[in-house]
Amino acid sequence: MSLGDDHESSGGYGGTGQTRTRLPDSGDAFGDPRRRSSSRSLVTVVGVVVLLIAAIAFANRGDGDAESSGSGSDKAESSATAPTGKQPVKSKTGDIATGYAHTEQGAQSAATNYGIALGSADMYNLEKRHAIVNTVYAPDVAAAQLPEFDQVYSKESFLEKLGLTKDGAAPSGQTFVSRVVPVGTKVASYNGGTASVALWYTSLFGLSGEGSKNPVTESWYTTTYQLKWVDGDWKITGFTQKDGPVPVGRDQRASTAEDMSKAVEEYGGFTYAR
Repeated sequence: MSLGDDHESSGGYGGTGQTRTRLPDSGDAFGDPRRRSSSRSLVTVVGVVVLLIAAIAFANRGDGDAESSGSGSDKAESSATAPTGKQPVKSKTGDIATGYAHTEQGAQSAATNYGIALGSADMYNLEKRHAIVNTVYAPDVAAAQLPEFDQVYSKESFLEKLGLTKDGAAPSGQTFVSRVVPVGTKVASYNGGTASVALWYTSLFGLSGEGSKNPVTESWYTTTYQLKWVDGDWKITGFTQKDGPVPVGRDQRASTAEDMSKAVEEYGGFTYAR
């Protein structure tokens, strides 16, 4: 996922400031409201492009040196860790936690778990992508956006630049890594029926394994999700995104491709509850 460059913040996180995003119309799933166009199709395309700019930049940054040899698969089972917040999530739709509390905490939990799903490698597979979008978005928004998602994610030229097959899978001997690791959330606005929740996270993205020319790298973003209470649960109606906050990196040696592939296979993800 990538970020819009013009989204401003009046301060940092942890109580030092607040990101404010005006809620979009119910049919506007993506994009900055300040850039709204009279053409709905333009807004749709821009929103999907925003989601993928980071991946495209990653693919275009050059061949570079191949990673150390290694092998692995990203199909290993990942067991979720039970949440311990005040309002734990008690149900799932497929692999995505659903059934959130109708509270600010519930909205934060929904934004976090939905962000993880949208940033996962499963979005590059047609069947899994449809399941994710239909689960995390409001029904009318999902129906309107699925064709655009499919058009962008299924472009063979785009997938080839990332080093993936036409089905969104990693080549033999390599592991495709696309993970969102949340750091924290905050509520930008809440009125019961709608909520705006900012999710600060780090993203791991790349191919690990023998012959990889796109090693796994780390990026930092903040995505603000617009949520709506629909049929007893929180659902996404739109989002805005920006870079950072980005910490200063430490002088640590990068792991080998083999170690990275093993870690992706062996370490399961979390279900987050606020």
